[in-house]
Amino acid sequence: MLIIDAFAFSRTEEQQSGTLSLKELPRLRAECVSEEGVVEWQLTGETHASGYPVLHLTVTGTVSLRCQRCLTPFVFEFSSDSQIILAKDEQNADEIDASLEEEETEVIVGSKAFDIMALIEDEALLAIPLSPKHEVCPIREKLDAFATAKKESPFAALKDQLIIGKNSED
Repeated sequence: MLIIDAFAFSRTEEQQSGTLSLKELPRLRAECVSEEGVVEWQLTGETHASGYPVLHLTVTGTVSLRCQRCLTPFVFEFSSDSQIILAKDEQNADEIDASLEEEETEVIVGSKAFDIMALIEDEALLAIPLSPKHEVCPIREKLDAFATAKKESPFAALKDQLIIGKNSED
């Protein structure tokens, strides 16, 4: 766990950065096909133009995901850059969110014991696709052949059995 006082971090415009392995991020690891991969992050404290405390988080990484078309693993690189406004409580978060016109800014409840590792993992999870796929699957020919192969109707086998059964009754 990486714990900070989120409000003081923003007010004093601190910066932290680091690298995390997938072994340290169990929810992200569960989405991957191996423990190979890293997540690099940089967190900067800022103040929003409206005076709200802000955390600016940049997350980049490389993970191995399973293609949902061909079911083979592939390396996926991601990058996320987000601005997060800190609120004192849920009611304050709703008020701030309603007053902002910026769609890309997220508002969350901050604290004096704020776990930035969970925030980093959340951002990484949001950066990977829900249904990962290769741009072009490496076994595309096999997939194309499978898709275009003439599929025999399951009723054709029954038809043959019925014809055989009628002939044996005669």
